[in-house]
Amino acid sequence: MATRGSWASLQPYALPLTLGLLLRLWFVHHNPDLTGDPLLYGAIARNLLEHGVYGFSAQAPTLIRLPGYPLLLAACFRVFGVEHYHPVLFLQVGLDLAGCLVVARLAAQLAPAPTARRAALATLWLAALCPFSAAYTAAPLTETAELFSISAALFCFARALGLGPVAGKAPAMLFAQGRAGNPGWLAGACLAWTVAALLRPDGALLAVALCLALVVAGARAGRLRRAVALAGALALLSVLAFVPWAVRNWRTFHVFEPLAPRYATDPGEPTNPGFQRWTKTVCVDLACTSEVYWAADDDQIGIDELPSRAFDSPQQLRATEDLLAAYNRTTSITPELDRRFGELADARIRAHPARYYLALPALRLADMWFRPRVELFNIDLRWWRYGPEGPDPLLAWAFAALNAAYLLLAVAGARGRPPLLGVFVGFTLLRCALLWTIEAPEPRYTLECFPVVWVLGGLALARFSAGRRPAAAVAAQA
Repeated sequence: MATRGSWASLQPYALPLTLGLLLRLWFVHHNPDLTGDPLLYGAIARNLLEHGVYGFSAQAPTLIRLPGYPLLLAACFRVFGVEHYHPVLFLQVGLDLAGCLVVARLAAQLAPAPTARRAALATLWLAALCPFSAAYTAAPLTETAELFSISAALFCFARALGLGPVAGKAPAMLFAQGRAGNPGWLAGACLAWTVAALLRPDGALLAVALCLALVVAGARAGRLRRAVALAGALALLSVLAFVPWAVRNWRTFHVFEPLAPRYATDPGEPTNPGFQRWTKTVCVDLACTSEVYWAADDDQIGIDELPSRAFDSPQQLRATEDLLAAYNRTTSITPELDRRFGELADARIRAHPARYYLALPALRLADMWFRPRVELFNIDLRWWRYGPEGPDPLLAWAFAALNAAYLLLAVAGARGRPPLLGVFVGFTLLRCALLWTIEAPEPRYTLECFPVVWVLGGLALARFSAGRRPAAAVAAQA
């Protein structure tokens, strides 16, 4: 039976969880996103239930999406009815709040004992009231489940290494004492990062970061051989989870595809490499992604929608106008048009290789990290061009400031050099390295690093608040 003291210790967590619940329910009620990719996932799940085929009809199997999220949708459809999306959204609300608790507990594991409780509470506030992640609970997309899986993997990994607050000391590491931590927690970490990879192929980057961290921890403890063997076993277990998917793709399409294709195309469908290269010479923000990249083979692309960096000379402007005019007549990228896009891209790359290989990727990465993240809100993607009338520009700039505040807090938390900082930095750098290569930026690709941002931010807030209070008061609260 819970004591009065235990209930009192839980009360501070009730308010951020309640406000977080209300925020997510508001998004589900007022701003659900049931267009685009959500319908694609739903179509696969429906077809799986109705025809037993992972695809879009009984005769149209697909491999363009990993099976993790469509299987989750199919399970919900089985219970609540086909294409009943709101139960899925409510499930995501609960999963997201559970993830908030997980990152709060992780922060407590990494903080020194006197500030552990404050770190947990601060992290919970940051995660529960983050509108950028909360908005995705109202969209049947992989983001909510992915964030939970990443949070769970990091927490289990910390517990497996024996990290935890010890008064007056750095967090203990059981592996350094000649043991490999708790094998149950390592299994939990392996399961969580495998689920993350089954949801999105880039989720495998977390497995890479954590397996490398395990090897480093073993090397520091003088147990390198055992650590390598353990990391290899965990990696093998993760790979085995993808064997059925790879076998199915080989038998169905006669291709080796253990994850999902880069351009989300089934075998035999054109990938338009020339258009991809040309897009990579032009797009650096979500507005361009939406108006140019996503419009390909579907809608017209207007010359006025292109940024000024799309033309290096009047001659190149005329060549681009002619090329888009030819495309807009059919809104289809034929092999001949793709060749012309590729020739235009190659000329631009030869003229400015530093721009193509360095400047534009850096701008795309900066856009994904620092833009206001308004993609799921009723705000124009070109928010910076808004006039003074209406609340949208103010809201967009407020979101930009909030996003910057989260990132600044994370940097401040990293300056405290908490345990697992190498894992946090390594995972973030791996994601940035992957995002450096993409053609069409989307801010949600960096959202997967926000469990790290919340934990580091919570640690920073706990350290700041402890620094402003007498040491005796901090110790008494702990």
